[in-house]
Amino acid sequence: MEMNQFENVITPKRAWFDVNLKELWRYRDLILLFVRRTFVSQYKQTILGPAWAIIQPLLTTVVLTVVFGNIAGLAPAGVPSFAFYLCGSIAWGYFSTCLTATSTTFTANAAILGKVYFPRLVMPISTVLSQLISFAVQFCFFLLFLFYYLMTGANVQPNLWILITPVLLVHLALLSLGVGIIVSAVTTKYRDLAMVVSFGVQLWMYATPVAYDITLIPERFLNLYMLNPVTPVVTMFRYAFLGVGEPHFAAYGISWLVTLAVLLLGVLLFNRVEKTFMDTV
Repeated sequence: MEMNQFENVITPKRAWFDVNLKELWRYRDLILLFVRRTFVSQYKQTILGPAWAIIQPLLTTVVLTVVFGNIAGLAPAGVPSFAFYLCGSIAWGYFSTCLTATSTTFTANAAILGKVYFPRLVMPISTVLSQLISFAVQFCFFLLFLFYYLMTGANVQPNLWILITPVLLVHLALLSLGVGIIVSAVTTKYRDLAMVVSFGVQLWMYATPVAYDITLIPERFLNLYMLNPVTPVVTMFRYAFLGVGEPHFAAYGISWLVTLAVLLLGVLLFNRVEKTFMDTV
């Protein structure tokens, strides 16, 4: 029978870069179902439920404020330490959570992937989108504190760069998606690499200005330090909402190039691994 008699034809992927965006769009309902499933299962059978979305960054911010801000004195002078660390924590938290969740999405859903066909990229995309719900709750929590500091006359200076917040979120989402797909594709064959992810994310956090101000980095190492693609995003996030520091446009542009390169590499590696995915997972 000729193929034109069928509405959908499933064929193996042969090219290195073979992403059918139209097919992903047709499965948008499935993506939304996975988003709902991920969010519900994350807080299912918990006492506090979605309140953990606020408790986790709150406790992290308190620890950073006490240890790094008050004791070590690494927070910038003149800016409320709590606002400084809360702003950085929610931005970094969204990236790290997306990366960690995406890096295990294929092995965690192997039972589903072996039973029915759908574009495999639906899984990591839905994971990244589901974390936006938690980020939205944390972001509203941050805005309450920001409003409080504004009313009390604290030295916080929100500016028009707030308008690029959606761009910053897309940036973090694409970067975490690219890195997560790479890790997930590799760990389908080498499971022990999954144990390095949480430790690597912690080290990455200390290489990012979350627990300290970027002005503490010596000038001679600043260019090398800004090669971390997350650093310009966190710096821009704090500058937009608190008026802390200054935007590094050149570093931010390089960060976008690194993000797109990592995402492309992730898709290429995924297409390569997907052919033998169910044989090794």
